[in-house]
Amino acid sequence: MPIILYENFRAVFYLPFYAAHALDAYAAEGVDVRLETSPSPEMTAQALLTQDTDVSWGGPMRVLLTHDRLPECGLVGFCEVVTRDPFFIIGREAQQDFQLQDLLSMRVGTVSEVPTPWLCLQDDLRRLDFDPDEMSRVSDRSMAENEAALRAGALDAIQVFQPYAERLLHDGEGHLLYAGASRGPCSYTTLYTTRTTIQERHDDLLHMTRAIYRMQKWLHSQPDEAVADTVLSFFHGLPRELLIAIIARYRSLGIWGRNPILPRDGFERLKEACLSGGLITRAASYEECVDTSLAEEAIAADPPPMDARQP
Repeated sequence: MPIILYENFRAVFYLPFYAAHALDAYAAEGVDVRLETSPSPEMTAQALLTQDTDVSWGGPMRVLLTHDRLPECGLVGFCEVVTRDPFFIIGREAQQDFQLQDLLSMRVGTVSEVPTPWLCLQDDLRRLDFDPDEMSRVSDRSMAENEAALRAGALDAIQVFQPYAERLLHDGEGHLLYAGASRGPCSYTTLYTTRTTIQERHDDLLHMTRAIYRMQKWLHSQPDEAVADTVLSFFHGLPRELLIAIIARYRSLGIWGRNPILPRDGFERLKEACLSGGLITRAASYEECVDTSLAEEAIAADPPPMDARQP
């Protein structure tokens, strides 16, 4: 029986997941994984609880939010892939001595599509003893709309992921002010499911985790060009050279994990941002929200890296 894996939306920072499919990493581990598009990120957790799907990738934020609303839900992250924040602050003007609090005197467009980028950014400001509510913030526009507004001079800075950031930098119409990854470990994307599904499909999920680990070994041993060529078909319309530049930047920031363990420090940083931003009121523990048993078993087995020439 196949594992149904939900994808919430297509994004370049999810590249390792696409690499796993492109390399046939799941088949190499003897497990059938079917990639499907979820109805929406908000509905994915419910689909896991009702077993309408088996696994999704997404933010541990969704796990925390579900535990806040349904403390007995049993939802857990079990295989982390994106271990740091993949979003950037891109400014219209270069600022060599930029400080994060400078955003309070700027017109800033923040991400509206998902909550985690703003939750993390507002927490960064609070940790510096600044009030994020003092920012002149546009919070209801898409990243594409904010990119256009920055180019037109209607905004001073925007919060975006790739390829928006790299495109602005390449065109000379934006300047890198801040990389969210610079705050350090902050759990951003994991495979997650329910404890019941882990019990019922332990072997399948173990092999799925091994496949991710083998892909991670491959990813960190390949040149940027080889990685780009492997996954380019997942990003229609994205120029190869731009994708290579994106991969190089993301790798230099260390956003992609080298093993599937979801670490405590990254989880705690994310949880504190969810609390300070008012997304959740109950701070579910690491032990409630994370199951590292499959990742530990996969690492102990030390399977070989994937190779683009083998299934």
